Amino acid sequence: MDRIKNRKPILYLVIPCYNEEAVLPVTKDLFLGELELLVNKGKIHEDSRILYVDDGSRDRTWEMICQMADEETRILGIRQSRNRGHQNALLAGLMEAKYHCDITISMDCDGQDDVEAAEKMVDAWAQGNEVVYGVRSSREVDTFFKRITAQGFYRFLSLMGAEVVYNHADYRLMSSRCLKEMADYQEVNLFLRGLVPLVGFPSTTVEYARKERMAGTTHYPLKKMIALAMDGITSLSIRPLRLITGLGFILAVFSLLGVIWAFVEAVRGNTVDGWASTMCVVCLMSGIQLLCLGVIGEYVGKIYMETKRRPRYIICDKTPGFPERGQ
Repeated sequence: MDRIKNRKPILYLVIPCYNEEAVLPVTKDLFLGELELLVNKGKIHEDSRILYVDDGSRDRTWEMICQMADEETRILGIRQSRNRGHQNALLAGLMEAKYHCDITISMDCDGQDDVEAAEKMVDAWAQGNEVVYGVRSSREVDTFFKRITAQGFYRFLSLMGAEVVYNHADYRLMSSRCLKEMADYQEVNLFLRGLVPLVGFPSTTVEYARKERMAGTTHYPLKKMIALAMDGITSLSIRPLRLITGLGFILAVFSLLGVIWAFVEAVRGNTVDGWASTMCVVCLMSGIQLLCLGVIGEYVGKIYMETKRRPRYIICDKTPGFPERGQ
């Protein structure tokens, strides 16, 4: 069914920002231009908007968002009470947008996500898909180190049992129907790349070429990528715990064989005091035990944070003229 023929959808571009005063003026016209193009082509409603989410920035990001909203009615903004991380900021924008639109497209504000792919996403939604994932066609703009670590990131997540779309970050279209269902997922430890596929609904992918950052510096270094991977694995999969169980079983079997071998050698009178071999075994087993405890500790820590039921985001400010829920 061609849904656009029945009614033009209201689209919200949801764009999280953190210390992005350098890039906001550069990409604003890019986003507005794509929005206007889609309106002129009759693919989205003229009430479509750009929603910036300030994640507790320490520079002039919020001031600039307010200024842009004053100058342009199609720009809206919300501000978190403090910095809570990219995933929480994105969730805040999506959950707020679902009251005012039919579809959302989330993207970074640095201009690296090809905004022209938004039209293909809207077309895919019109064909009946509730979720459309933006997938990178190549990583030519990345450094060799960035390319290797990013590809390893997705493969490692899949290996550990986290369901993710390969080479997909957070550039995606989601319908308000899908967002309303996702609101029932109350995880505090967020990993939206793995959470969205769990919601289900018909989905597809759209390929795009990722560009160079237009201004400013990246806020997602290797350290944050590793932290995100750990959140994704421990939030969506228990495979590491099962691997520990399997490792423990294998070590128990080898230990039993070692005991039998030691007993046989002792009976044969071939035993010799060996400090080096003893220390090697002790160090190996100690290292494995600490590693296993660390993995288990990650899960215990996640359980601890989930039981607190703290809010995932707190919106402290909105730009003037922000629509009330239900409008």
